Amino acid sequence: MGASHLSGGASEIMQKTAFVLFIAASLAMSVGCARKTAVNAQGQTVTGVQGETLARVQDAGKDLDDIMNAPDNQIPGEVLASAKCVAVVPDMVKGGFVIGAQHGRGVATCRTGHGWSAPAFFTLSGGTWGAQIGAQSADVVMLIMNDKGMQDLLSSQFKLGGEASIAAGPVGREATANTDWKLKSEVLTYSRTRGLFAGLDLSGALVKPDADSTQAFYNRDYDFRSILSGEVQAPSAANSFLSSVRRNFREAKATT
Repeated sequence: MGASHLSGGASEIMQKTAFVLFIAASLAMSVGCARKTAVNAQGQTVTGVQGETLARVQDAGKDLDDIMNAPDNQIPGEVLASAKCVAVVPDMVKGGFVIGAQHGRGVATCRTGHGWSAPAFFTLSGGTWGAQIGAQSADVVMLIMNDKGMQDLLSSQFKLGGEASIAAGPVGREATANTDWKLKSEVLTYSRTRGLFAGLDLSGALVKPDADSTQAFYNRDYDFRSILSGEVQAPSAANSFLSSVRRNFREAKATT
């Protein structure tokens, strides 16, 4: 009886795991359908993997501007001024039926001794569990708030809510009233959500370097840590994203 019970439990776990993987694969395909063309700094149309990567960099800058321009839900200047790194995932897809999955590709930059680093590319994926039905697309901004969080990001991979503590970031005037983000959270998350989900939970999601996008953007296989540490010069294709970061973070410092 006990063996049968264990066997049944193992079978159920395998079925749930397979279902999560199926959803993750489906979401990955959805992300793969993102726009694959972009116009570079020379006015040329870029297609394929290079086009999709350039489009992601451009979208990341626009998404950061859009979130900062939201009248009632701005990221507080005090939070931005304290952040060590910023990572943006345009059009992250999440969906499921009770068991869910999420997948997206993003771009990150960190503060260095001579300004913000060149953009580094990563994937964000993982399963979720809870009462959820439907699908959503969300533009996600993650702020890495302290040295430990920065070291986690620079590692080969890390799990949000595991190695790095994560929390929904404060908006508007909440930052001055709530100091928990200063004391506890290594990563703060913000999102602009569309679809059937009211919120976005990234706990358990895995962040990993995206070697394919790095190769497509730089035409070289740079190390994730080397890019975010400021050892790689940012190409002109990164200007739109880095200009948005500099502008928004500079304005944040001016108001704190």
